[in-house]
Parts: sequence; C-alpha cells; structure tokens
Amino acid sequence: METSEKACKLEDKGKSCCGGNSVEGDLNLKNHWDQRYSNSPEESLGWYEKDLSPSLHLIEKTGIAKNSRILIVGSGSTTLIDALLDKGHTHLIATDISEVALGKLKRRLGESCVEYITDDLTKPVVLNSITPVSLWIDRAVLHFFTEKKDQETYFDLVKKKVQTGGYAMFAEYNLRGATKCAGLPVYHYSEPMLAERLGPDFQLIESFEYTYTMPSGELRPYLYALYLRN
Repeated sequence: METSEKACKLEDKGKSCCGGNSVEGDLNLKNHWDQRYSNSPEESLGWYEKDLSPSLHLIEKTGIAKNSRILIVGSGSTTLIDALLDKGHTHLIATDISEVALGKLKRRLGESCVEYITDDLTKPVVLNSITPVSLWIDRAVLHFFTEKKDQETYFDLVKKKVQTGGYAMFAEYNLRGATKCAGLPVYHYSEPMLAERLGPDFQLIESFEYTYTMPSGELRPYLYALYLRN
C-alpha cells in the first residue's frame, strides 16, 4: 500500500504526474479518491498546495464581501479554506466526491463557517439545489473530466450556480505537461478554451500561467483564470 506520492517529470507523457499507478477499466471514482486520501498524508499528495498566493491573488481581486457564499469544488482537504477563514470569510461551502477528504477537512476546521457537501460534479444531486454563490473556486478538478458529457454537465452547473455579478475561478493543467494525474487521464486547457465553454455571460478578468511545485519538488504547469458573471 502506498504511503506517499511518487515524483515524475512533465515530459513523462502517459504517466501519472501526481503519484500512483494508472487506473484502468471501470472505475469507481469515489473509492479511488477515498483511497487516495486514506493512504497518504495530506502534505505528501501530489496536488498539496503550500503556496496559496496564486489562488488568493485572484480571490482578493474579486472584492467580494466577507459574508459572500464561496463554493470550493473538489475541495479535498485543501488548506485554502483555512486561509479564507483566517481572512475573515464566513460562508464557505466545500464539496468533494470523497467523504474521507471532507471528513479530514471537517475534523480540522469544524462546522461553524464551513458547509460540507458530498457530491459528484459530473452527476450533481445536492449541488443542483444550493443557492447560487458569489465565487466558484476550482483548483485542479475540471481537468479530470475528459468526457464531453461530463464537461458539459460541469459547465452547466457553473452557469446555474454562479450568480450574476459573481465570479468563477479556475486553476487547471495548461496545454503542456503529463497526460495523467493520480492515475487518471487529464484534459488540458487554455484560457480561450475555458472562455468558450463558459459562454458570453462570463467576462475574463485575469489569467496567467503558473508553475506549481509538487511536494516531491517536481514541476507542473497550470493555467489560472478568473471570470465575472455578467
């Protein structure tokens, strides 16, 4: 049983750049992510983010009120939520397909300012009924949806759940790099690709490329982008 994430290089096409072996055949994604969070310390996971500054820069650029509803999709056990609480945000919603990940987050942060929703972004149930939010945050989730139908479901949900005057923030694999992460295939994005999927109601505020350093020290290229819902 693995207890830490394996390193890889960006040029390792076809290999997993977030550790672990490739996943083949019919996959239960909930079990896959539950096992990831059960078997490895959080700080060793290939997507663990020590430097939160790229995300915080875009969040601060929105200027939303501290009591605004913020939805962090595919949150895992991210420390971004800790940072937002420290900055005074009081209405955070963490959603993930993994109950194990959300359990770790809940034990660390409690329930006073954070709501926890276990749901699948490609087959949303609970998320369909939530009140629209002021900010949708996705760091390293969308790029796991490689099927067109799953991408369409995801973007339909974004359009329904980001209120007018609200924002959507993405941090995904850019057009360079490995083809797999955490044993799963990934889909790469450019800013124009995101803009096309979001449609004309979303206006680009800022985008930039960022090289993320994994806990192993290996590098991974990301695209960050922030959009305003008109």
